[in-house]
Amino acid sequence: MKRLTGLIAALVAAVFVAGCGGGDDDKTTPIAVVGPVTGQYASFGAQMKNGGEMAVEDINAAGGVLGKKLDLDIGDDACDPKQAVAVANQMTGNNVALVAGHYCSGSSIPASKVYAESNMVQISPASTNPAFTDDRAGPNIYRVCGRDDQQGGVAGKYLASHFADKNIAIIDDKTAYGKGLAEETRKAMNAAGKQEVLTESYTAGEKDYSALVSKLKQANVDVLYLGGYHTEAGLIVRQMRDQGMATILMGGDALITQEYWSITGPAGEGTLMTFSPDPRKNPAAAEVVKRFKDKGIEPEGYVLYTYAAIQAWKQAAEKAKSTESAEVVKALNDTEFDTVIGKFKFNEKGDPNLPPYAVYRWSNGTYEEIGEEAAKPAG
Repeated sequence: MKRLTGLIAALVAAVFVAGCGGGDDDKTTPIAVVGPVTGQYASFGAQMKNGGEMAVEDINAAGGVLGKKLDLDIGDDACDPKQAVAVANQMTGNNVALVAGHYCSGSSIPASKVYAESNMVQISPASTNPAFTDDRAGPNIYRVCGRDDQQGGVAGKYLASHFADKNIAIIDDKTAYGKGLAEETRKAMNAAGKQEVLTESYTAGEKDYSALVSKLKQANVDVLYLGGYHTEAGLIVRQMRDQGMATILMGGDALITQEYWSITGPAGEGTLMTFSPDPRKNPAAAEVVKRFKDKGIEPEGYVLYTYAAIQAWKQAAEKAKSTESAEVVKALNDTEFDTVIGKFKFNEKGDPNLPPYAVYRWSNGTYEEIGEEAAKPAG
């Protein structure tokens, strides 16, 4: 009976994998977008899903890739490292040709090891921790966004030059992304001659940060740099205002979502953040941006980066005349890609040579670029 049960289970698993792998009789090529579809960072998962769906829709309308339509799967890692590894294993079992993901660096880094072992192309639209490519799991791992040593460099110089006579505190949420970004910002700020008055860590996912806010208030903090995500940033800003603090908050690209303002309301007025030059303003993206808006989708944050990740893979596959990973990787390494986020090439680490980060300010529910500091591109 045990032998029979095992045989049945094996047959079911084989049928499942076969059913998920190559589309309808190999008439389609499966690819995937993986990010936080659920959980507190789901707004970024929605950005990635929107970008991926539009890219696949546009590519399929133009005939697909090498004569085959793309079949898009959406994976949910909830920005949890263990779940990310489980989803990565699922995608390798489904034999997808590309994973455009993940969002959180803490998910992308462990997942990249799974993709590297399976020789599956991973292009992250959003994971900015330097270790993702500095400690690259394999030659098939790439990203189309910038790095936190670039982003932190811009933030640190900005803090030192614009708030030289103010008390600055630096806090982080202990994640790969948040801690790494805070450390890069601190290093750049210190190198520019400005020292912080306080450094603290907090726990992501909590609701009450009053003890942390009280400590900031005691230290007379004028400017707070936060390495972390928009949900906690929004709560901390509101709780600072509740304690009568007019402290300016500055963060990174994880504040680049309308949900941040939904949390803060007017309390978020004047919040600063770093992000790449807004791809929505790129002339090459105008037609795609219009189509998004016609569908009622604002292509903010990482929508266009996800679209571009799939564009780059398509262009590489067409140059290679194959969707096989080894051939696509060769093309990824020696092609200049023409995408909605601009033209770029990957360097030997898998980083793109895109323009430097810029500084943005939230005001009246929207964010606008206010300045740009020099930051060396990855290429």
